[in-house]
Amino acid sequence: MTRTHQARIRRSVMAAGAALAVTAGVVAAAPDGDAAQTTPRLSLIAATNSLTLDSWKEDPGVYLDLGTYLTAEGGPFELKVTRKSYKDPVVVEQIIHNGGKTTAKALPAGLVEDFSGLPDFARISVTDTNRKVVLDKSEKYCPNNAAGRIDPDAPSKSKYPESCPPNAFTLGSVWGVEGGWASNTYAGFDSEPVKLAPGKYTAKVTVNKKYRDLFGISSKPQIIKLTVRERSWEDEGAAGMSSRSAASGHSGHDMSAMKGMAGMAGMAGHGAMRPKAPAAPTSGAGPSYNVGHGPLIPAPPALPWALKKASLKSAVAPVGDGPGRTDGSRKAPAVEPNAKRPTGKALVPDVPKPDLRSLPAYGIEISDGGQDVKGKDYLAFSANVWNAGPAQLVVDGFRSPGKELMDAYQYFYDADGEQVGYTPTGTMEWDPRPGHEHWHFTDFASYRLLKADQKETVRSGKEAFCLANTDAVDYTVKNANWHPGNTDLSTACGQENSVSVREVLDVGSGDTYTQDLPGQSFDITNLANGTYYIQVLANPENRLKETSLDNNSALRKVVLGGKPGARTVKVPAHDLVDSN
Repeated sequence: MTRTHQARIRRSVMAAGAALAVTAGVVAAAPDGDAAQTTPRLSLIAATNSLTLDSWKEDPGVYLDLGTYLTAEGGPFELKVTRKSYKDPVVVEQIIHNGGKTTAKALPAGLVEDFSGLPDFARISVTDTNRKVVLDKSEKYCPNNAAGRIDPDAPSKSKYPESCPPNAFTLGSVWGVEGGWASNTYAGFDSEPVKLAPGKYTAKVTVNKKYRDLFGISSKPQIIKLTVRERSWEDEGAAGMSSRSAASGHSGHDMSAMKGMAGMAGMAGHGAMRPKAPAAPTSGAGPSYNVGHGPLIPAPPALPWALKKASLKSAVAPVGDGPGRTDGSRKAPAVEPNAKRPTGKALVPDVPKPDLRSLPAYGIEISDGGQDVKGKDYLAFSANVWNAGPAQLVVDGFRSPGKELMDAYQYFYDADGEQVGYTPTGTMEWDPRPGHEHWHFTDFASYRLLKADQKETVRSGKEAFCLANTDAVDYTVKNANWHPGNTDLSTACGQENSVSVREVLDVGSGDTYTQDLPGQSFDITNLANGTYYIQVLANPENRLKETSLDNNSALRKVVLGGKPGARTVKVPAHDLVDSN
């Protein structure tokens, strides 16, 4: 881990401590008399009217989390974001809940281009003590950003997902602010640091007019007195070391070995790239559960912020979940496998089953074997297999004493969640390689590099996987779980001394393996230049019982060029998805 990388993580940890001191009062914008009255009633508020942010010498820039939130009162603010296929544009409709009635309102075409949030939502203007404008920018807003209750009578938990999917091949998402809640407008991973010299400033935050008109949001700006202080990692000393270690630790992964982010915003991948800073802890913005099988830095959890009640304006925001507040610290419990092997006759009942589908490969680049395998050229890539449902994929592994492999079984459930059948489905094996070090379910997927005629050329050695819900691929499918468990590999894939393991791929979620991991590449040293296809194939041996076996393959076109030791790859757009 580079010192710059460490400093970025350290900065987030210290910002978290500062956030704890934010008082419980918030500054709310009164509705405009001219604003259209809508359900829900939306307002822009500020958690505080004065704020201190840090600028680090080693990585100049200020992460502009100003503590502004969009509130939803009188009902939830909900958006359904979908596309029919990769040949179709992304469209948005507002889902309006009014009592027991639910209606859908189509929003203007072209409002969004992807699934990462509403573009150019908040406008931020910063002036110095001479009233000179030193910064004027717009930022994206993900309604699923870190949120807290503003009304003690509001639901104790938000039903909406925890982030907006950054995966370029997402098919459907749901964004929302629960009724009586508010979510941070800071763009997190999509917000670049800004250059501000140490000193005093005034920040003004407004919602851009097209969104005020579209959703009936007040036009009153929020004003925050801002202090920027310069800090240096060198000055943090030993105290910073332990905090940094705590920030970078992640059970099940060696977070200190994280090297970078993928070319696609928010996705794990390119080991040679410098990582973007994590989202500020006060926001939780970005892919908070998209840990992935690779070096993605997960966004830190949300910290509590104030209730909008006058009686609490002088209180200091407490840490932890409780009435009227949340700090985002809830963690999905480990999913326990069955205590013993199933008995009786194996049975595949007539109940809903999972539907495994592959996404096209992405994060594609040329790499070499480094010091370990010199003189080799590799085509590295990231891949995702997801579950379109309508049932979870549940696989248990059972180990006989002294055996290296576990016997794997797929389980089936009725509409009430009762287990009604099982079938043997291969094995699980322990993978000791750095970056893995967990139990893999064999024959879950296969990677193949096909010639232009789409006949197999090179087959990747990777066919075993630890299943975890790393990406929200389509949360609009039937029975999609917006809060999947097993998003952290430590709860999904066991330890070397485990006697049994349960691995789950939930409905609507996918499992990403990033291109920096062992097995995520093809040896192209002796391949001729030309057009090829990377095939990601789910359930290659048809051992898993699925709703359909006709949609398990996805192809991504690549064009190889260059000379040995200096190979190149071009990755054409996949229909309307022009992203690698």
